[in-house]
Amino acid sequence: MPQPVQYRGMSLIIPDNDTEWKEFYAHARAHRLVVRKCAACGLLRYPPTHACPWCMALGWSWREVSGRGTIYSYEIVHHAIQPGFRELTPYAVVLVELDEQRGQPTPDESLRIIGNLLRPDLTPEADAEVAIGRRVRVVFQDLADHLALPQFTLTDEPPQGRVWRLPG
Repeated sequence: MPQPVQYRGMSLIIPDNDTEWKEFYAHARAHRLVVRKCAACGLLRYPPTHACPWCMALGWSWREVSGRGTIYSYEIVHHAIQPGFRELTPYAVVLVELDEQRGQPTPDESLRIIGNLLRPDLTPEADAEVAIGRRVRVVFQDLADHLALPQFTLTDEPPQGRVWRLPG
């Protein structure tokens, strides 16, 4: 039985038989963001499921991606459900459309991943800085020898598409 990792007062545990997430987080601990690539249609997918959601093929391989992308959507958390996040509020959770596979397989579906928006020092980014269209890159928050969380931080790159943020 794997040992739980403590993160903000919560026990994180990835069972030994959960091969999708165990391998994903091991790659993250090596500071590599990986997704699954379908052996049949070649599309990338996240989360790392067994079958391709587009062609249903079962063959796949891990593929490292750049971790660069654009904020597709976001939410500012003002009331933390988990007590360990209370001191961080407000904080941003972002849905990032990665540069690899933008607009594929359709304009409404692409390779997207959720994470917290942090400064490079891993503290929460100011909510006034968060906007749809802002450019980000992955950063890794190391938690244990076998586990790191992929998070995101803003870059100096120009925004892509329409830039929008919540009023206020």
